[in-house]
Amino acid sequence: MATPKGITNLATLIKHMEPVLNEGEYIFATVTDLAAIPRGITICEIKEKEGTTVVLPKEEAIRLGMPFDFVAAWITLNVHSALEAVGLTAAFATALGDAGISCNVIAGYYHDHIFVDNHSAAKAMDVLWKMTEEG
Repeated sequence: MATPKGITNLATLIKHMEPVLNEGEYIFATVTDLAAIPRGITICEIKEKEGTTVVLPKEEAIRLGMPFDFVAAWITLNVHSALEAVGLTAAFATALGDAGISCNVIAGYYHDHIFVDNHSAAKAMDVLWKMTEEG
């Protein structure tokens, strides 16, 4: 079965970003023993030479006694961006940066996922929707 192709045109991507703020609070943590983390609770993970970074709900990290220092809100851009699309990450990262909001970006096959400081979530959503409206 063929997988649908994502959008590559930057103007179309921005116009159709449709940012959605996912419920909850999320944290980034690093672990050396991935087997200690139930895989069903992780949002994503990336292996680095120092350990594996996991993103998971804050309440799960607390339950597992995992240390963390950054609590994030998770925003999903509902546009199906192609992995080879050029400029979308730069566009929203610049707009968020200009508003004083740092972002951590994870690209899935279908969508881009942006993690911002939990206290900046509403402001980040305003910035992203403004980009969409201005095209």
